[in-house]
Amino acid sequence: MTYSPRTYRITVSTLFFMAGLCFSSWASRIATIQQSLGLNEAGLGAVLFALPVGLMLSLPLSGWAVSKIGSRKVLAASLTLYGLMLVCLGLANSVTLLIVCLIFFGMASNAVNISVNTQAVATENLYPKPIMASFHGLWSLAGFVGAGIGTFMIGNNVATLTHFLIIGGIVLVAVGICWAFLHDDNGKSERGPAFVKPDKFLITLGAIAFCSMIIEGAMFDWSTIYFKKIVGAEKGWIGAGYTAGMCAMASGRFVADWFSHKFGLKRTLQISGLLSLSGCMIAVIFPILIPAMLGFLLIGAGISSVVPMVYSAAGKSETMQPGPAIAAVSTISFTGFLIGPPMIGFIAEASNLKISFLFLAAMAVCVIVFTTRAKI
Repeated sequence: MTYSPRTYRITVSTLFFMAGLCFSSWASRIATIQQSLGLNEAGLGAVLFALPVGLMLSLPLSGWAVSKIGSRKVLAASLTLYGLMLVCLGLANSVTLLIVCLIFFGMASNAVNISVNTQAVATENLYPKPIMASFHGLWSLAGFVGAGIGTFMIGNNVATLTHFLIIGGIVLVAVGICWAFLHDDNGKSERGPAFVKPDKFLITLGAIAFCSMIIEGAMFDWSTIYFKKIVGAEKGWIGAGYTAGMCAMASGRFVADWFSHKFGLKRTLQISGLLSLSGCMIAVIFPILIPAMLGFLLIGAGISSVVPMVYSAAGKSETMQPGPAIAAVSTISFTGFLIGPPMIGFIAEASNLKISFLFLAAMAVCVIVFTTRAKI
């Protein structure tokens, strides 16, 4: 059955929000789980590595599954698994169980990412202007909501399992309601086979996202450390850079579609790189609270539109089906998200943290250069 574009948009938006709520709920209770299992920082870091392992394991499988059985079925199954694995994380009473659950949680997360973006591309094709970034904006908004719910649960001494049962239940209900209103693609596509070597266009898109994701990963993991050690912020302000960046990232995604429609994809990505470059340079040259906050605000604005714009373009590939095309670009870009934070650590150890942020500025320059040379 076919529905109106608005119905599809509301449905896909809801599931983007559920995916963000699921992940942020887990993130909000990491410290609680660390304490309950008696993990030190090194132990926690080792355990958390299970999440990207699961993500990487599922990358090729997710694209194949979307092409064979359709993004609708994959999205419903993977988001259901995502909610169930969140509950399992609340049940995990040993490090071994936690690692196993995190691997499956990561696998489900990536399958949701590929399939929901494939649904988003199909929905965007029904509109005369871009809408992809707004979907990702709802994922970011869900991050704030999930963090707020987590803070409330912790403040009221609600057990982690109870918290995760509530969120998991909401996710499962949402899947049940939205199932009938998703694009019923059944894995059928007229745009090429499921598996072919990504062409130059997709590789270039992946390279643009790779550089931007290095910046994004570093901002997530190193912003508070930068404000503590370089900016010298007081205890209550060490999270100011992270907050500024996240707020700008979420807000930027709600205006990126309008900007892209008005000025084009190439100009949008070029300006995104320029904003990230400016933010990195301000944070390095003026390591003072207010200028540094402005710098991280610009970084957040710069990285906000890159991934959704790149996914949107990949989903319109003429050589690969949308699911595998998005999976190919996601594989390249996610590698940047993984290697970014440790690279910052290595550079900081060899020199200092300010120099490492100049490396992020270089990645922003690469976003501009790759975009300028790309035929998009």
